[in-house]
Amino acid sequence: MESQPWPEPAPGVVRAVRAKYRGRPVPLPVAVRDGLGEVFADAEFASAFAATGPRGWSPGRLALVTVLQMAENLTDRQAAEAVRDKLSWAYALGLGLEDPGFDFSVLSQFRTRVAAHHLEEKVLDLLLAALLERGLLAAGGKQRTDSTHVVAAVRDLNRLELAGEAVRAAVEALTCAAPDWVAQVVDVASWSKRYGARVDGWRLPTSQVKQEQLAVDFARDGFALLGAVYHPNSPVWLRELPAVQVLRIVLLQNYTRTIKGGREVVKRRQKAEDGGDGRPPGHLRLSSPYDTDSRWSVKRDTLWNGYKLHISETCTSAPESGRKHPNLITNVATTSSTLPDSKALDAVHHTLQQRRLLPEEHYLDSGYATAELIQGSLKTYGVALVTPVLLDTSRQAKDRNGFAAHDFTIDWHAEQATCPAGKTSVTWNPVVQAGLPKTVATFAALDCIPCPHRSQCTSAKSNRRQITLHPREMTEALRNARAQQQTKDWNKNYALRAGIEGTIRQATAVTGVRRARYRGLEKTHLEHVYSAVALNLIRLHAWWHNQPLDRTRTSHLTRLELTLTA
Repeated sequence: MESQPWPEPAPGVVRAVRAKYRGRPVPLPVAVRDGLGEVFADAEFASAFAATGPRGWSPGRLALVTVLQMAENLTDRQAAEAVRDKLSWAYALGLGLEDPGFDFSVLSQFRTRVAAHHLEEKVLDLLLAALLERGLLAAGGKQRTDSTHVVAAVRDLNRLELAGEAVRAAVEALTCAAPDWVAQVVDVASWSKRYGARVDGWRLPTSQVKQEQLAVDFARDGFALLGAVYHPNSPVWLRELPAVQVLRIVLLQNYTRTIKGGREVVKRRQKAEDGGDGRPPGHLRLSSPYDTDSRWSVKRDTLWNGYKLHISETCTSAPESGRKHPNLITNVATTSSTLPDSKALDAVHHTLQQRRLLPEEHYLDSGYATAELIQGSLKTYGVALVTPVLLDTSRQAKDRNGFAAHDFTIDWHAEQATCPAGKTSVTWNPVVQAGLPKTVATFAALDCIPCPHRSQCTSAKSNRRQITLHPREMTEALRNARAQQQTKDWNKNYALRAGIEGTIRQATAVTGVRRARYRGLEKTHLEHVYSAVALNLIRLHAWWHNQPLDRTRTSHLTRLELTLTA
């Protein structure tokens, strides 16, 4: 790759574009080239490309092609064709009318190189840096973040299909890599009958007994295949094939193999509570032999196999004088579907800090809020979390007629807690619960048993009350947050968070982020980053031309409902 400046738009292309759009807003690619210029320089991608060899296409311009591909939701073939036949794309890329473009497979190779060299976020970094320089973004202000589910680009498989498909994938990989070896270790005719077609395309037996027998047959075939691969006479490099390693993991996670009376016994793993040998936790359990990063997860009524996407955007209100800047996406994070939202927040703040875009206030839903994060985000990053913390779920708090933990007065210096009846705790024990430091304050049974308010305070068999406290700063932050979220002003301010739902809807409608195009966490994250850049450019295009970002149609039925409500 030779790092060179992008060529200026060809004069013929410029004349044609100006003539076609005289008096009308120019299309997105033209506006991006006019407004931002060479936003993705080739030099920024130099580490992913060799300095010798055949000359390749400009990686900076391939990055812009990928962004425009996301903006128009095109396939690789359609994007390569757009480079050849769209004047607006030729203008943005600096191509002449005679330029033949490139083969569509170049886009796949480009994504593979970028993901392999961990340059997925380079385009978003470059765009945000350009907007910072132009004053369209700045640190401070307000931002909001929310997550949504992402379905992996693989078929959903049950446990039976997963076992069979893992064996089939390994056989296919071995046959491709060493067909003569496969012909020597398996009966090709019988294995071709069972594993020639995708297992999830079969009509599986409806009988539970026959399904169990088929599952064991898959396992026996898998163990026999692995035994042949790991035989001393087999080529060592066969063991390194990814499909073989996936088969090992699938068999380990779903089956047990023992020797009883000199005979091999293969059984499917069952849940420990059902008397079985136990299965690995969900965040470790493979769900597909073709995407080892995707996981099954559930959130309320949504069950999906894939990932989770976190989107952060600016939401600062308009200044008293001047025009409000568009809300722009500042970060996207793609995580495992089983990772709680609260575990992803620190990484989001760290990335925003590196981009010099940390907000003063960060609006989140309750899934991101913990006492540790509320206090830690303010202390480490100077970011105040505006989020509804979970209310006290104890019996006393739910009944609203008992003594909840927040009704107790805490004297941190004396290391004592005082109950509403005026009794003080007798022990103050530091403990560690779920890896976090806490304190348990216990009251004396001689104070609790004769207390007239005991039924409102505790129903413990020990007849005495205990309260568990976070460290002082966290406890005070948690109590303060719970008190604030009960006020009208706080709820009115928190309504700003709802706008992120519209961003997720736009991302879903325009770029289809809820259904992954590619396999694997790295490439799925690359897709989300380029989709975020595409959404930012769409918003800038609308802002540059003073056009509404989206026009939604209100159905007649909805209008009638609003009329009746009014």
